[in-house]
Amino acid sequence: MNRRVVITGLGPVSSIGTGVTAFGRALRAGTSGISAISSFDSSGFPHYMAGEVPDFDPKALLRTLSTAEWGRTSLFAAAAARLAVEDAGIDEKVLAGAAAGSSIGTTSGESQVIEALTAEWVHSGLAEVTPAYAAQVPASRLAAAVNQELRLTGEAVTLSTACSASNYALGYAYDQIVTGDADYMIAGGADSVCRWAHAGFYRLGALTEKVCSPFDKDRSGILTGEGGAALFLETLESATERGAHIYAEVLGYGLNCDANHMVAPDPVSIAACMRRAHHNAGITPADVDYICAHGTGTPANDAMEAQAVVEVFGTRPPPISSIKSMLGHTMGAASGFGAIAAALALDEGFLPPTTNYRTPDPELPAIDPVPNESRPAQPRVVQNNGFAFGGNNAITILGRVA
Repeated sequence: MNRRVVITGLGPVSSIGTGVTAFGRALRAGTSGISAISSFDSSGFPHYMAGEVPDFDPKALLRTLSTAEWGRTSLFAAAAARLAVEDAGIDEKVLAGAAAGSSIGTTSGESQVIEALTAEWVHSGLAEVTPAYAAQVPASRLAAAVNQELRLTGEAVTLSTACSASNYALGYAYDQIVTGDADYMIAGGADSVCRWAHAGFYRLGALTEKVCSPFDKDRSGILTGEGGAALFLETLESATERGAHIYAEVLGYGLNCDANHMVAPDPVSIAACMRRAHHNAGITPADVDYICAHGTGTPANDAMEAQAVVEVFGTRPPPISSIKSMLGHTMGAASGFGAIAAALALDEGFLPPTTNYRTPDPELPAIDPVPNESRPAQPRVVQNNGFAFGGNNAITILGRVA
């Protein structure tokens, strides 16, 4: 059917702000969402900072779900979706009676629930495990929580392609609407800060101590983060008919999986994914005005991402910044927050900064990271990068509606 797909609702639940107004304001200001970990006892860990969502109160945001029956990550997903629908200004009764569904990405699913269940099992034996924990474990419940909260009757798909999962979810939702399989979709991702991910990244040598500094010469790794990111998608025709505010159009996306290495990014594969996204969106590299980077702050990721950018765009690529410098690495929600940032950049006319940038890297001379302060701009096309372990690459392209 080749229907045009637009974004009319944004729902961020993040360490720098909940709701599009608070999130957008913090994004412009370069606000840090990093604090000492409170989700688990971090004593004994040499590094103890993360991007946690402060004072998350799902009961204040949700109307349908019984919060006691769901894990933290599912509640992030449902709360973000609720905010996106409210921001879109669409009648929930219309959604409930329409072809509407959700696609939600994640890395660790209900990680905190799994940790609590495991602790009970180890300390007290299998017979003492809380049955409710077992019921909350399946990662499929993330999308199910969205559909139940909003009474959607369409697909509820959870995609677990790690740190590029939200871009996979956004691409899936786009396809659903383009082909006519759905009229409305909620796409995004959710993850929670947890002990095992924190420990795992530390053991990998990928965790920095206190400050994430993407593209900086002295960058030393990621900080884990959490939250829920949701975008409300519909056809351009539908949005126009109901007079909705349109943040951006989803022009297309690209996916590939090189499976070259368990953790190391492959710049050749990343460059191929960029070209695939451009082809799918019907654009050329010259059309892209800004890149919302994967930008984890590890020496390897930023170098490989920059190499791929130069391969595709040449020695004068568009500005490329990383919001992980503010949020931390929100895992499966990361490219969802990137898509929200990209939509706001198109709608409000600015480029989000890379904070904590102090020393230019002589190995990355072509990179303009929008250092430390947001920049007034009028981008018309934005590329949103998402890469993941195992070579799972996903890139979405958003544009201003013409």
